[in-house]
Amino acid sequence: MTTAREAMTAGAECIGENDTIREAAKRLKELQVGSVPICGTDDKLKGMVTDRDIAIKVVAAGLDPDSTTAGSLAKGKPVTIGADDTLEEALRTMSEHRVRRLPVIDGHQLVGMLSQADLARALPDEAAGDLIQAISQD
Repeated sequence: MTTAREAMTAGAECIGENDTIREAAKRLKELQVGSVPICGTDDKLKGMVTDRDIAIKVVAAGLDPDSTTAGSLAKGKPVTIGADDTLEEALRTMSEHRVRRLPVIDGHQLVGMLSQADLARALPDEAAGDLIQAISQD
């Protein structure tokens, strides 16, 4: 069985929990991604910030992106996958939570990101198609 560690993209970059939303938006642009993990000063994953979060929860809500912190958007326990969990578990987690990216955790350390594209490359075509369908349903 293939593990999340084997299929993930290593070297995920975090935005700090005390960094501003403007800094988070710049990081998204630099990395050309739609989401980035939020890491605390204790190096633990606090959540994720997405381009949609920035648009809806900050800009549309009238908040100041220069004073609103990334950490203020980190609510609840982030959806993650263990580095040694199987891709089948990752598939179930993505489908259940309807997310396209999972932070990969080894202990409490962020070690990478597992995306829908990573799974599509690693899984048989039928399983990858099922994932895309499950995530894309409204």
